[in-house]
Amino acid sequence: MEKRNFVTIADLSREKILYMLKMAEEFEKRPNRDLLKNKIVATLFFEPSTRTRLSFETAANRLGAKVIGFADPKVTSGTKGETLKDTILMVSNYADVIVMRHHIEGAAQYASEISPVPIVNAGDGAHQHPSQCMLDLYSIYKTQGTLENLNIYLVGDLKYGRTVHSLIMAMRHFNPTFHFIAPKELAMPNEYKQYCKAHGIKFQEHTAFNDKIIADADIIYMTRVQKERFSDLMEYERVKDVYILNRDMLHLAKDNMRILHPLPRVNEIAQDVDDDPHAYYIQQAKNGLFAREAIFADVLGFSYDDIKE
Repeated sequence: MEKRNFVTIADLSREKILYMLKMAEEFEKRPNRDLLKNKIVATLFFEPSTRTRLSFETAANRLGAKVIGFADPKVTSGTKGETLKDTILMVSNYADVIVMRHHIEGAAQYASEISPVPIVNAGDGAHQHPSQCMLDLYSIYKTQGTLENLNIYLVGDLKYGRTVHSLIMAMRHFNPTFHFIAPKELAMPNEYKQYCKAHGIKFQEHTAFNDKIIADADIIYMTRVQKERFSDLMEYERVKDVYILNRDMLHLAKDNMRILHPLPRVNEIAQDVDDDPHAYYIQQAKNGLFAREAIFADVLGFSYDDIKE
């Protein structure tokens, strides 16, 4: 079987995305299976993570696989000078699939080119986060009943936010209208605006964030201002609390509107939003289990027919 990787959302066709969402739907019906019995999953997290790592490891365990790996690069041979190439080749001796998060953009693509086993990108720098994108798509599909013709508002750190970059690429197939809401320091990078123009994706840019601006939203996708991406902490302090979504801002919201967030949150969603019916970010995180089970099944050669009840 040809080796399958899951490195970028940009390569996935409309048909493939909808196929993966169908698989996630099946896993939600029955997440506990022996599909990956006798398989070994390696999780290599060169960058801190809670939800993504635990979600991948839970998905592997619920499918019957065993998990090896590390959550702290300080305990690896990288501290002795081992190259990423040697780490990947070494771990591929032991595992059937490697899940990797790395702080360097393009690291997952490089790993996929040298690894004899499938590579799953769990986030690379400020570049992409394709597994998060799959659970975001699944959450949008579940709450809206469609991916087509939606008004999607991306709020906060659009410069370094790899989740929003991946979402733009994935939604190119579904005629969205994006609204980019960010301070100028964290505006959507030009390369992604050019991507929208090249693919006929409609978008508007805003700096204001209030009840009237978001009244037409189907999805509000909040993001954390990522302190770890800033070299200038004074700049971080200036922008960290620019946009805070509170319950009073939701009085004009459409009934179908849902609030997403890749988590962790800091101050950008007030606690009083948690009990509002528009809040969906906790359920969104739960959807990560089903999306990542679908990713494991796909890269290891299982089809929809193999998992369909």
